[in-house]
Amino acid sequence: MKQILTILMIFCALAAGAAGKTPKRSKAKKARTTKVVSAPAVPRPAREAFVTRVDAPSVKKGLAGKNIALWQSHGRYFDQNEERWMWQRARLMGTVEDLYPQAYVLPYLIPMLENAGAYVMTPRERDTSTQEIIVDMDGGFAQKDYNEKNGQQKWTAAAGIKGFGYKKEILETGDNPFRMGSVREVTTVTDPAKASTASWYADFPKGGNYALYISYASLPNSARDARYTVNSLAGSEEFDVNQRIGGGTWVYLGTFPFAAGKSDTPVVELSNVSTESGKVVTADAVKIGGGMGNVSRSAAGGEPVVSTYPRFTEGARYWMQWAGVPSSVYSITNGENDYEDDYKSRALWANYLAGGSSQLPGEKGLGIPVDLSFAFHTDAGTTSDPGETVGTMPIVYTKGARLGSGEARTTSRRYADIVTDQIVSDIQTLYEPTWTRRKLRDKPYREVMDTKVPAMLIELMSHQNFADMRYGLDPTFRFTVSRAIYKGILKYLHEKDGVPYVVEPLPVSHFRIAGSGGEYLLTWQGVDDPLEPSAKPTYYIVYERIDNGAFTELAVTDDPQLTVRVKDDRIYSYKVVAANDGGISFPSEILSLCDTGTDRPQVLIVNGFTRISGPAEVYASGRVGFDYEEDHGVPYISDIHFTGLQTEFRPGVEWTSNDSPGHGASRATHETEVFAGNTFDFVYVHGTAIRAAGHSFISAGVDAFVDNMPEARIIDLILGKQKEITVGTSQERKFKPFTDELKQRLSQFCDAGGSLFVSGSYIGSDLFDNRHSIGSQRVADGQFGHSVLGLQWRQAKATVTGKVREVKSKYAEFHPGLSFTFRQQLNADCYAVESPESFSPIDPSNGSAILRYTENDYIAGVAFDPGTHRAVTLGFPFETITGSYERDALMKQILDFFTAPEGVHPGARPKVQPETIIGHEPPTTPTQTRTPRNLRPREAAELAENTEARKPRKGPARQA
Repeated sequence: MKQILTILMIFCALAAGAAGKTPKRSKAKKARTTKVVSAPAVPRPAREAFVTRVDAPSVKKGLAGKNIALWQSHGRYFDQNEERWMWQRARLMGTVEDLYPQAYVLPYLIPMLENAGAYVMTPRERDTSTQEIIVDMDGGFAQKDYNEKNGQQKWTAAAGIKGFGYKKEILETGDNPFRMGSVREVTTVTDPAKASTASWYADFPKGGNYALYISYASLPNSARDARYTVNSLAGSEEFDVNQRIGGGTWVYLGTFPFAAGKSDTPVVELSNVSTESGKVVTADAVKIGGGMGNVSRSAAGGEPVVSTYPRFTEGARYWMQWAGVPSSVYSITNGENDYEDDYKSRALWANYLAGGSSQLPGEKGLGIPVDLSFAFHTDAGTTSDPGETVGTMPIVYTKGARLGSGEARTTSRRYADIVTDQIVSDIQTLYEPTWTRRKLRDKPYREVMDTKVPAMLIELMSHQNFADMRYGLDPTFRFTVSRAIYKGILKYLHEKDGVPYVVEPLPVSHFRIAGSGGEYLLTWQGVDDPLEPSAKPTYYIVYERIDNGAFTELAVTDDPQLTVRVKDDRIYSYKVVAANDGGISFPSEILSLCDTGTDRPQVLIVNGFTRISGPAEVYASGRVGFDYEEDHGVPYISDIHFTGLQTEFRPGVEWTSNDSPGHGASRATHETEVFAGNTFDFVYVHGTAIRAAGHSFISAGVDAFVDNMPEARIIDLILGKQKEITVGTSQERKFKPFTDELKQRLSQFCDAGGSLFVSGSYIGSDLFDNRHSIGSQRVADGQFGHSVLGLQWRQAKATVTGKVREVKSKYAEFHPGLSFTFRQQLNADCYAVESPESFSPIDPSNGSAILRYTENDYIAGVAFDPGTHRAVTLGFPFETITGSYERDALMKQILDFFTAPEGVHPGARPKVQPETIIGHEPPTTPTQTRTPRNLRPREAAELAENTEARKPRKGPARQA
């Protein structure tokens, strides 16, 4: 059950890095079970809505209308004593605390809260892109493509009101960009026919998904429902913004996909149509993207310098200055100590947001009713036992005056208990039964003491302790922890309000597309959460993408299926989101289809690359840590916290300073970059090449394929970096590329005369050199590799250059001339392959090398036709080939090989001898070469290869 639950909790694919040795478990403090009871709602003043997405799904039992202030630890800052920019914490185990909590907050926690209907504010930049576009009527360094259209009422300058102005590209001490520009205003009308509008156009240097922020001025007679429309590749989305509150700063509306170049339609439109006439709508700048840090700092008398880092890596103090927050909030030391300013500013920022609202009446601020704040940190410290975790500690402050709403500060303790118990309970259930719940600390930490709304700080784990980080570097773990925090916040707020809650569902599973001839059936399965009985899906939202466009909502359905019809040869892609009264789930994997209208056989693409995991572990011979060069792991979508390789593996080396942090010390080569991971969208990459070859295709997730194999003549199996691993101290094995069920389905398919294309970087090692496979499973794996794929194992890590060339083979469909590169270095566009493989044909009479690595001439791809079926296997993932022309050319040759008439290819059924399968007795025929029993797979492969190439020659043998 633990394996099934963990896999389903994120695209049916979550796990962590394996350890060479299992550390000793320690006895844990059991998490307390927090019983959430109905309680009378605390009397609270009337509150105003802030930002409302007009067409958002109904989440009446979620977090609709709640406003949450959340921050993710520290960030890069300028140290006046050392006169340099630096991290507030040390680089350890490939990351740094200034970045590491963002790997929870940005990809998981904020989306979960937003999926439940909450509006989330953060004092650090949430967009990891280095691109930033400012569109503002005041010009300066901003794009000035702002237009107005007058209806019954005319736009005018807002007299005496300061707004955003991009007058200085680099901000210095005391600069406030929201005091450098002007604001426009117009009186509201109720008749749409008499509307006046403001429009912002943008010129995008690069296409992508960008966070979009608006700004305006809040006036005494401002409209409560200013209607904004965002036009992106995903279509148009409307938002009602209460301009009475939140003015004079960046107000986040969402993250949207945009194409490169000048927008033909306005990126943002603002209308003066309101439910109340005679009010005022104001217009100021629009910000798109994250950008680079642009606040310069210096020591007294020194030369001001910027960080040169992406803005999302910087501390809250610098984002606040760019966002127009008063210096009294972000610079309590008057610029003398940025370290102190940064950690003290976060609570003051939460108060500034809430000042003047129902949550903090009588104080100056933006008037946003902030329901609570949450500070996400990890701790330092190690344990004497390398296998013992430090565990989770909540921090609150319950002494002193009441909160702004009149509540006692003890409500923060209740809040912290609910959240922490949820975290520890879920970790103990799914990952580490000995995970410790540390004693709650009720101390005057500034991030909880100064906050005048319910507040807690979580020290989730130790970023310095190997036993904690072997879980913490796993995206699965981060998803689970983030979901636990979301659930805890949900339960706390609903307990306060005295109303029942519903938890948003888990992602769907068993997604598949079946059909042909223009009509297709999409099916999937909803997933129940054994940890949360309310998290049941009650309906589903299906999104569609055409070719390389953006996803738009296609349909809402109560049933786990949908029929779609297509009338052209474009590629249609789909993803499914589960929903209920508590919110919506993370999306499913992405599947695609294409109907070319030709009579060539349809291809079934099966996505077997479901892995997301942490890096390889080192736990032997006095070395403890993470070997990123061996296996970087697989991030979910992208990796935003990696600083560089771990360099110090000796556990006894102690921390002396952040520049000499001892055990776990890591490089800084990659800390400004974002790296691609598993996007669960590689069906589209394969599909574009299949369409270019003139074939139609459908697709399925591997779980759906194993459950119900559809009829097909050709299968393209995507294995990517699928690799069998274990998680933490558990011996539970996950992400085996060729499970017993999958081998059985593929064997049946090939026995029926099918053709199979497989690509991935751990195919041979899974079948022939897998330390997790023993006994009958190892024999079955070897038999499958020999008889179905026609392979003989050679080696892993076959090249480091990623360069491949096509070679002359016995099959006419493949021919020399094609050369290409696949990705072996970390990059933002596609995951990197650390361990490409080499293997040879099991029998040269009916198999042939078709590709070789340019570096050393090792075989990179094999074609196999024994007369019963056909197979092509690549030792690297097809989707990592960098050029679309090369992908198209190679795929066409593969499909031509599969569809060539019977009898064209020389050879017969392979003479697979039992001695090539580990554990089998060799035959007794004296004319055959004997292979000793129980050889290691690599030794057996080398012996077989040497037997095939016994011509006298100088130097190493070469096989075409």
